[in-house]
Amino acid sequence: MRRVAVIMVVALFLITSCGAVTAEAPPPVPPVVQVSPAFDLRRAPTDKGLLVRARGGILTRVVAHAGGRAVPGRLNATHTTWRSDWTLKPGAEYTVTVTAAPPGGPPTVTMGRFRTRPAEHTFGLASAVPLPGETVGVGMPIILDFDTPVRDKAAVERALEVGTATPVEGAWHWTSDTQIVYRPRVYWTPRQQVTVTAHLAGVRSAPGVTGTADRTFAFTVGREQTSTIDTRTHQMEVRRDDRIVQRMAISAGMATTREYTTTSGVHLTMDKGNPVRMISPGRVKGEPGYYDVLIDHAVRISDSGEYVHAKDNLWAQGTSNVSHGCINARPDQAAWFYAGTLRGDPVTINGTDRELAWDNGWGYWQLPWDRWLVGSALADPREKLSTPTSPLPQQ
Repeated sequence: MRRVAVIMVVALFLITSCGAVTAEAPPPVPPVVQVSPAFDLRRAPTDKGLLVRARGGILTRVVAHAGGRAVPGRLNATHTTWRSDWTLKPGAEYTVTVTAAPPGGPPTVTMGRFRTRPAEHTFGLASAVPLPGETVGVGMPIILDFDTPVRDKAAVERALEVGTATPVEGAWHWTSDTQIVYRPRVYWTPRQQVTVTAHLAGVRSAPGVTGTADRTFAFTVGREQTSTIDTRTHQMEVRRDDRIVQRMAISAGMATTREYTTTSGVHLTMDKGNPVRMISPGRVKGEPGYYDVLIDHAVRISDSGEYVHAKDNLWAQGTSNVSHGCINARPDQAAWFYAGTLRGDPVTINGTDRELAWDNGWGYWQLPWDRWLVGSALADPREKLSTPTSPLPQQ
């Protein structure tokens, strides 16, 4: 009995001693960081951009560089995903530094690099309107022409960014496989700068065809000038910043044929010359109706030969339509209009039975907004210009 008692006391002491021990909590597990394209790739794809994810924690900082330039990107609301704003440049080396932290734990840093594959065949912008630094009217479209046909129009359209100080709703519209046009829903707010960037580096426009360079240009929207012409009363009214600055007696197309009928609708001033040589279309010298003349102070408003120009036929201006389709005005008033016109100034003509086609010159305002949106390759082309979104498809 004495031996058993000793054993029981020892056991009781061991049980009491064990109850006083406190176990230490395990250290926080570092989050798992995933980078796509993966580190050490030598021929990484460009068209998906750069994507960083953290599992089991949050991203506190992501820094990426290529060729000494920072790669722009943004975190999602939960700070678990970071995505580059644009696609990646072909044939470039990227370095990525990611700082991530577990809940309540210290941050850890992950670093690596990869190289993108070079472009097999390239595409880019062949031309752009307006010109860099140009001051334009409130109706001015943005017209981009590409040097090769674009098959993946959605990818290219997502890479186009338009920025203004004043938020504006606008959309791109494909007019062909090589041309896309931007138009705001309503006229531009006057007196502001518009910046256009085509983030084409890394964009795949067709199988095996990739953009290699971005392009940025800016233009200025000037004062607001709009003109209204009534071919029935033979009058033209010019407003500038909501004030009538000129009234002009005019003569429009004689309308004896469709060719000689002035088109009705919203035109835009496209270019001008002093003088401009005008030759009768479809006629040769000696045929009835043939002409070959130099016309002063001519402002073009369509691709079908229509101008607002000077002509010394005061007997018709204000009373009858006798032209071959143009709008002519008194020489001194035509010179005034010529001098004060910017490309993209709206000129609305009423009163004829020939409607301006939306693709005649810059007749883009002829399309109602819902029909304009149909020309976009995106599911929802309406975006606020001041808040550009990532052009990359969601993963």
